[in-house]
Amino acid sequence: MNYFSEQIVWQEVPGEVSLAFTISGCPLACPGCHSAASWPATAGQPLTPDYFSSRLQQYQGLLTCVLFMGGEWLMDELLLLLRLARAARLKTCLYTGLDEVPESLKPWLTYAKTGPWRRELGGLEAPGTNQVFTDLRTGACLNHQFHQ
Repeated sequence: MNYFSEQIVWQEVPGEVSLAFTISGCPLACPGCHSAASWPATAGQPLTPDYFSSRLQQYQGLLTCVLFMGGEWLMDELLLLLRLARAARLKTCLYTGLDEVPESLKPWLTYAKTGPWRRELGGLEAPGTNQVFTDLRTGACLNHQFHQ
């Protein structure tokens, strides 16, 4: 598994300080995607368990969540990283262009954003979006937290 970018973000998961990884190799290729440069599976750097754990240790006490923008196409590797994040007592989130989160990932996720990017419908801040941000602990849709 490679990651194309790594950032600390505040807006992608409401109320959380997240370490966000954009995972390389997305097979969906949604028109207008802001991460099109990450589509090749070889783009970026390897996201190894050792590197991931070192980043969690570096930010210990500062992070509340880890966000993966993609990666569901590498299920076993993503599951390992989700388990490491949960072992560090962090919340977890997946941004996926799929309409549903794969069942095997759900127990390891706190939040999920589902739905492909469709420019004409806008993102989570748009009232008519097709994308849904869900608290998987409760099933509650949290899209309203993105509206301005």
